[in-house]
Amino acid sequence: MEWYNMPRTLRALLFDMDGTLYTNGPYMAFQRRILLEQLAQRQGTTFTALDEAVQAYQNQWAQTHGGQTVSLSNTLVHFGLSIEAGIRLREELYEPEAYLQPDPLLRETLRTLGTAYVLAVVTNNPVLVAQKTLSALGVADCFHGIVGLDTCGVSKPQAAPFLTATEWCGVSPTDCVSVGDRYDIDIALPLTLGMGGLLVAGVAEVYQLKESLTADLPLLGQHRYSG
Repeated sequence: MEWYNMPRTLRALLFDMDGTLYTNGPYMAFQRRILLEQLAQRQGTTFTALDEAVQAYQNQWAQTHGGQTVSLSNTLVHFGLSIEAGIRLREELYEPEAYLQPDPLLRETLRTLGTAYVLAVVTNNPVLVAQKTLSALGVADCFHGIVGLDTCGVSKPQAAPFLTATEWCGVSPTDCVSVGDRYDIDIALPLTLGMGGLLVAGVAEVYQLKESLTADLPLLGQHRYSG
């Protein structure tokens, strides 16, 4: 895990969901594929052709934006699937309960963190999908709130979802850390808002947060830490 710009007073943790609170390659692949299949069908093309076009667009976008990545939601807007239509498709088609199971270790971790910090989820999935995902993981009651794609109508990385989460949590952005598995989507923008960031390589590193915060936070100051 990699820490960035840790706040001197930490009051809230804003968690990304997919790829952060669970690690499940088949489900992540399903989410992408089902959206592309639906869009390809609407446009009278094939999944393969659209998939190749999407990959080419994302590669070109990275080349012209210093290697940064663009979210799938924002990518599909370029191909004609509006944010609103994408929300409806996700709500109709995503079935996290078919892929995910309760995670007792994650629950224990979040319950412990929740005694010291306000916890919220900021996700590019709709709130309904997030609720079903957290329920499947057995951690739905561990969070103060969920900011989803339909909450602000924009996809991360945008300021609105993160600032909305801080407002709901009743804290200043400078007292928050954004936790996620993608630097460009989950970390870079929050840093410009004065938040701290924690880049994780999946849920296995989220499990380590109890010990990491207890052991390392007093030593971090305003510097980046890798551990």
